[in-house]
Amino acid sequence: MTLRVRWIRTVGNDTYNERFAQEFAEVKNQGTEVEVVSLRNASVQHHVEYQSYEALLGADIVRVVRDAAVKQFDAVVVGCFYDPVLVEAREISGETVVVAPCQASFEVASNLAQKVSIIVGRRKWVPRIESRVREYGHGHLLASCRALQLGVEDFQRDRNETVRRMVEQGRRAIDEDGAEALILGCTLEFGFYRQLQDVLGVPVIDSALAAFKRAEALADTKQRFGWKPSRVGGCEPPPEAEELLAWNVFDPAQVPIASPFNA
Repeated sequence: MTLRVRWIRTVGNDTYNERFAQEFAEVKNQGTEVEVVSLRNASVQHHVEYQSYEALLGADIVRVVRDAAVKQFDAVVVGCFYDPVLVEAREISGETVVVAPCQASFEVASNLAQKVSIIVGRRKWVPRIESRVREYGHGHLLASCRALQLGVEDFQRDRNETVRRMVEQGRRAIDEDGAEALILGCTLEFGFYRQLQDVLGVPVIDSALAAFKRAEALADTKQRFGWKPSRVGGCEPPPEAEELLAWNVFDPAQVPIASPFNA
């Protein structure tokens, strides 16, 4: 059984596309095909740390999810821990399951611990992330958000310094905030979880891997059991023929995808 998963990097550069594809190639199940794409967006090139940037990317993300639905991907991941336009993307995804890192990470963490802290980059991120966690009904799990005072593009520049700060804030989250597990609150914090687990002795959830494996699992259950996105009530999509096609809402020649890598 072949499963097809698209991972969307929600920025206008392809710097880490190949690295993400390599990460997923190491953990994917046999028969899973992965496509990593970034957006062709000149306004938001590097990160989505600000909600104004998130707003500028929203339409592009929705278009790329729609394209994945047309191309019959089984699942899509919106690869940013803010989980931008997740509800909107799901509305237009057809039979394609749509997953995002914050929600997926807490779905994993809720089975492993009763109190969880998030290791974030900067304090700026905290209100946005806390709002998402409450929206998903996981507020009771949140022990704290611990900031490294690093931006998105800083995590991979000096990995030793990143680890030092993660260990320091992870220990404080465990000792001072009562955290029983940690979540790495940015997908560009990939590659650190195992080292931190060895040092800190608690589960450390890599949000990129959590989202990918959650998408893969939901793609599997979709194929096996027919568990597809609902299309009634609040999940009702716009009318296909009367509006989407008649008004040319999604022009297939204008899909804002750049630099795909396959795994």
